[in-house]
Amino acid sequence: MLRERVAALVAQASDGELTAAEVLAADCSLTALGLTSLGYIRLIDAIEEAFGFDIEFDGSLDTLDGLVEHLSRFAGRPS
Repeated sequence: MLRERVAALVAQASDGELTAAEVLAADCSLTALGLTSLGYIRLIDAIEEAFGFDIEFDGSLDTLDGLVEHLSRFAGRPS
């Protein structure tokens, strides 16, 4: 469920360049998939709004699974 939710946020942040299904099926970084730096800014905003806490992106958060793992550790914690 969380993986699908994050994939939908990535698709939304890509401004129509990616679909959630493409993000879910990809076996590469979000950058390699085509998410731009502006898309990452949008994604950070969307994640922070959806989950209610601030995140900082680093290299491990450049994949869907990296994002999901990171969010699953921090979801539910107060910001």
